[in-house]
Order: sequence, then structure tokens, then C-alpha cells
Amino acid sequence: MSKTLTMNFLTSGGKKASLNVNNVKDDLSQDEVKAAMNTIVAKNIFAPKGGDITSVDSAEITDRTSTQLQVR
Repeated sequence: MSKTLTMNFLTSGGKKASLNVNNVKDDLSQDEVKAAMNTIVAKNIFAPKGGDITSVDSAEITDRTSTQLQVR
């Protein structure tokens, strides 16, 4: 099973920007995600095409499982 964190932000150009992090830990908390997102906004370390990241929009963790099939 693999978990992916998707963090969504709003930009100065009125657009949305997303940042995906693969293989997040199982016990990742909402407070940890919120703190990380606020740090990203405060430090302005990413430069998406829609302008500077100005605020936090939303976040979600997606669980993925895969089952290998024997087809040969």
C-alpha cells in the first residue's frame, strides 16, 4: 500500500497549485500537514506558473493498493 499526500494552494494569480508527496508515513497528522503547508506559504520556496503561492487551500491523503495478476 502506498500513500500520497496532495497539498493544494492558491496563487497570487488566482489559480490553484498542487504539490504531491509520495510514500508519506502512516501516522502523518493533520497538524503536521498544516504546519508544512504554512511553512511553504511563508517561505515562498516554490514558483508555480500561476504566480507566488499565497495561501493554503486544502489537502488530502490518497491510499493506493495494487494487486499483481499472473497473466502469463
